[in-house]
Amino acid sequence: MRHCLTRAVLAAALIAGPANAAPATTAAGGGGWQPQQTPGFYRLRLGDFRVTVLSDGVASRDVSSIMSNPATVRRAFADAHQALPVELSINCYLIDTGSQRVLVDTGAGELFGDTAGSLVANLRAAGYAPEDIDVVLLTHIHGDHSGGLSVGGKRVFPRALVYVDRRDPAYWLDVQHETQAPSTRRLSFQQSRQTVNPYVAAGMLRTFDGDTEIIPGIHSVTEYGHTPGMNGYMVESKGQRLYLWGDIIHAAEVQFRHPEVTIDYDVDAAAASATRATRLSDAAKQGYLVGGAHLSFPGLGHVQALDQGYQWMPLPYSAKP
Repeated sequence: MRHCLTRAVLAAALIAGPANAAPATTAAGGGGWQPQQTPGFYRLRLGDFRVTVLSDGVASRDVSSIMSNPATVRRAFADAHQALPVELSINCYLIDTGSQRVLVDTGAGELFGDTAGSLVANLRAAGYAPEDIDVVLLTHIHGDHSGGLSVGGKRVFPRALVYVDRRDPAYWLDVQHETQAPSTRRLSFQQSRQTVNPYVAAGMLRTFDGDTEIIPGIHSVTEYGHTPGMNGYMVESKGQRLYLWGDIIHAAEVQFRHPEVTIDYDVDAAAASATRATRLSDAAKQGYLVGGAHLSFPGLGHVQALDQGYQWMPLPYSAKP
């Protein structure tokens, strides 16, 4: 996935202000290099909306062991000169409409260890606070998307209403479904209750059913398969569109060229593959901007159709949003 990194990411790292990174030292103090990146946020305008991409960090995964057709996966990474395991970006998106501040996905919180859980620090570095968030839109309930909702049993975004397709809480928050699920999926059920239930208890969880306008300029787009209720969100202002597609793609090196390749996290692998093919085709035909949760930060770009499959075209870096 790192082959998608462009000068945009490097330049963004250079201009971003400090958050939880170690302070630079002077030459007299022994040099300035530190084994940490600067905060991960990247800004752009979408019509009248202001969008900030926020990095929650990364999740290291040997995707050849958790994706279908391991030989195809290993060959794709070798062809891209990428080693396994790969660090999958965890990207979240803040849309400031002028009247509301809407956060799409919340990262992993405390669930994934010290390589993730940086959303709040990067949110603050970008000039916002958790208390500023009015609405949280979950693409789906999974640890790296809903895990940042609550830490230590407490709501991270105390004012926010949380929206998610009704199919996901009906599945992930249900103990009966957990008892019927494969043992490899049990942890996801436990993490879902741990992080989402504080909003249920506070009366702050809202559900919708399929394609729905959530707030003016943002509507959900069904993407069922990866989870029972996964949705993307189409953001539109002044004729400009940004499609935030959640987990349509986990491994860019593989799944653009081979949309049929699935991942073990898919609840319904066949449906997930079919949804991916549909969404990639539409993105290539319509030409709108895409934001991907696991595409190398900031995960913004376009989809281009090839004779066989697709390719990812990262958005060029802009010094002035």
